[in-house]
Amino acid sequence: MTKYIKVMHTIRVRPADREDLHAIHNLVRQLAIFENAEEAFTATLQQYHDDFDAGIFEALVGEVDGQVRGMALYYLTYSTWKGKMLYLEDFVVEDDFRNLGLGQLIFDSVIEEGRNKGCKLLKWQVLDWNKDALRFYERNNAIIEKEWWNGKLFL
Repeated sequence: MTKYIKVMHTIRVRPADREDLHAIHNLVRQLAIFENAEEAFTATLQQYHDDFDAGIFEALVGEVDGQVRGMALYYLTYSTWKGKMLYLEDFVVEDDFRNLGLGQLIFDSVIEEGRNKGCKLLKWQVLDWNKDALRFYERNNAIIEKEWWNGKLFL
């Protein structure tokens, strides 16, 4: 006979503070590894501290039993077609803490943050091969654009 034990966790989402930046930096490194691009991840923890202190970005952290296990990093930008916009730069939940509802709580909190800031639009990027992320966004009624190409220059 197999017994199943239901494990209860305390899950919460809150605004990140300066003390969370190490965990956020680590989660972004995990994302870079997942995307097979760790060598492209060159932002230092000191840069995170400097830019957070300067108000360049904000973040929400998701905690499970008091430990940061997920995060969303975002900033205000502008759409000339729609107006004020929130750009979701990175959204990560550690593998072992997926399917607890933490990702949904973080995403819902980002949406709420955008609304509270008077934004008309929330945008982000997702890799075409990240099927789990695509399914998550589609479940949230997101529009996944396929006609726009990204451009960038390293300065």
